Amino acid sequence: MIQSLFDTTITRIPKTQGIKYTGSKLKLLPYILRMVSKLDVQSVLDGFSGSTRVSQAFAQCGYQVTANDTAVWSEILGTCYLKNRKQPHEYKNLIEHLNHVPAEDGWFTEHYGGLPNAGSAIQADGLKRPWQIHNTRKLDGIRSEIDRLSLDTVSKAVALTSLILAMDEVDSTLGHYSSYLANWSPRSYQMMQLKVPRLFQNEAEHTIVRNDIFETVKNRQFDFVYFDPPYGSNNEKMPPSRVRYNAYYHVWATVCLNDKPELFGKAKRRTDTSDTESASVFEEFRRGENGRFLAVEAIERLLHCTNARYILLSYSNGGKSTAEEFFETISNQGRLLEMKEIDYKKNVMSTMKWTHEWVNEAKKTNCEFLFLLER
Repeated sequence: MIQSLFDTTITRIPKTQGIKYTGSKLKLLPYILRMVSKLDVQSVLDGFSGSTRVSQAFAQCGYQVTANDTAVWSEILGTCYLKNRKQPHEYKNLIEHLNHVPAEDGWFTEHYGGLPNAGSAIQADGLKRPWQIHNTRKLDGIRSEIDRLSLDTVSKAVALTSLILAMDEVDSTLGHYSSYLANWSPRSYQMMQLKVPRLFQNEAEHTIVRNDIFETVKNRQFDFVYFDPPYGSNNEKMPPSRVRYNAYYHVWATVCLNDKPELFGKAKRRTDTSDTESASVFEEFRRGENGRFLAVEAIERLLHCTNARYILLSYSNGGKSTAEEFFETISNQGRLLEMKEIDYKKNVMSTMKWTHEWVNEAKKTNCEFLFLLER
């Protein structure tokens, strides 16, 4: 069976909202939701929630959602979308107030704001900046005002989410914050403007967790779990890419915390996103002493300690050897109900056979696999 990757007739696809995100599952949502809709499921865990698009979709489809991630900005986004019980218009006055806050020269402008310089983003110090100074000045003013206001937890999350979305629309990057463009992007000249996020009223009591996934699944049971670990490169000659997600979105952590952290490097990353302080074993594709990929061992350990009837696991292709180990790992973790290959290059999705034939398919570029297991 071959289906268009963008065929949304498979199931009702709720609208979701998020930042530009390397690990976004927006295109996978039709297939994730179709697979879970065929099961007797009430409680779901989105184990690596990231920009929370999958969690948002689960919540709007009526499931009781637990959204887990280690990133503070993911926690803020999850609180904004999954904890909200108000009508969107009830936040209009707050957002309008923040839009009228006077701009100011503050910490964000000092470190991340740049002058136009006839189109060049390279500043006098030789470094590039992710935003033009007129937008970081607004960022500084608004972020200070959010802390001055006596906002409840959800309202503050809505305000911060609105601020993040607004800054995401006027950046001068390729979609992440580990490096910046040499020449200003056209969107960076625009004046950022806060808008009420695309909210929905939640009836179920959803849970937002910022924790290591192994701690989150400990002593807890779910009907359905979706795991999308942040896979790294399997090239052993390259340094581990475990800093990718922490490094890519370090600015959003600082916007949420407003903690004026120590910075390092040309991109002025938070020091707590350095290799020595920030690590995810799932992005560690070097081999251990026993010759197995450390990331694959971590997936095996995670599946083993997860108490759920159904587990849906994403796998991004990383080369034949990694796929073979992955195949062996999940073969022993439950009964395979369904397996899908999504080929982004061809914009098609197909049903695959659970044989070593899929390993050869994994050598393709821009392919992703979905495995639905029953325990």
